[in-house]
Amino acid sequence: MRITDTAAIVTGGASGLGNATARALAGAGAQVFGLDLPAAIEKAEPVAGITYLPADVTDAAEVQSAVDTAAGSGAPLRVAVNCAGVGWAGRIVGKTGPHDLELFRKVVDVNLVGTFNVIRLAATAIAKTEPGDHGQRGVIINTASIAAFDGQIGQVAYAASKGGVVGLTLSAARDLASFGIRVVTIAPGIIDTPMLAGVTEEFRASLAANVPFPKRLGQPTEYAKLALSIIDQDYLNGEVIRLDGALRMAPR
Repeated sequence: MRITDTAAIVTGGASGLGNATARALAGAGAQVFGLDLPAAIEKAEPVAGITYLPADVTDAAEVQSAVDTAAGSGAPLRVAVNCAGVGWAGRIVGKTGPHDLELFRKVVDVNLVGTFNVIRLAATAIAKTEPGDHGQRGVIINTASIAAFDGQIGQVAYAASKGGVVGLTLSAARDLASFGIRVVTIAPGIIDTPMLAGVTEEFRASLAANVPFPKRLGQPTEYAKLALSIIDQDYLNGEVIRLDGALRMAPR
């Protein structure tokens, strides 16, 4: 599918995977709308071709407003990439008692419910565009994690939320097939994003050493390149792609 002269939505677009993807899409000629929380947008570097819109992915009204802005930009809305997410560690039974239920709900709400919220609203707008070759109207790309398959100790909330994203991928692709909208999910491994900014170089090296090949952390630009490749490959649909250097996470 052609990216040039189309509109694209990227959640979590102000930093990390989302910002790398927004930049790649803008570089390919798309009008990009980066959705993120106001605090993140304040820190984001202005980039030609990217318009930042404040939106909480769990808020239906805020996401709808952002989708309306993108769909009304003058270019057809063809792409939505879900990169917004959170992750907190916690065991089911910890030193201070049971896992905080509200924390579990929060992680699932942002990572899974937020992803679905964007899917349903973006797909509704994309479905109204003129179809291209073979009736294709657009692509939705979601972000899961290898934790969906190899959840570690203390990752129960995160693994459950990302497992849900994996689980909805094929069903969403089948739901939206009649509208010419493809759905694909990327499951990244250990990517060098701002979430790792506070760790020591020794810890960073230990993470990289566990990756079979190449023995390094992944880069946000590699996620972005894969996202653009998914958009380009019209026959790729309903699939979850691991981007992890063949890493399989140990229990801890």
